[in-house]
Amino acid sequence: MIAVVQRVSEASVTVNREITGSIGPGLVILLGVFNNDEMNDAQFLAEKCCNLRIFADEAGNMNLSLLETGGEILAVSQFTLCANARKGRRPSFVAAMAPEPANELYESFCEEMRKTGINVETGVFGATMSVKILNDGPVTIILDSRESRRGNIK
Repeated sequence: MIAVVQRVSEASVTVNREITGSIGPGLVILLGVFNNDEMNDAQFLAEKCCNLRIFADEAGNMNLSLLETGGEILAVSQFTLCANARKGRRPSFVAAMAPEPANELYESFCEEMRKTGINVETGVFGATMSVKILNDGPVTIILDSRESRRGNIK
């Protein structure tokens, strides 16, 4: 799984002109699910996202996690994060997991974060969505659970 994590002042997602998720200060997480991803990938990334110390403390240093600030999460599925654009001009999406099992892992990822007590809002899996993001910083972190399998992330 790959997650693009953005610290935001506010964000929302709209499907068919209807807001399906909206948050104040917190994180927007765009999530891509690869063919070989499993439940442990969802658990790893959920834990990592909730505990990233990217919020300012009293001294202005990025030293606090979302759990410590009481922020919210807007999680949006985005299969295009699994694109391979190394050759030619048209991205290949063959590495992206099929919709049904990918949705199950996306839902599990969201549920793992909810278990911490964080409010998690979502888009609609597989829908065409408009996402409004007011970046704070900007702070953007890319997390890849495949790196943890290789021992590169702790």
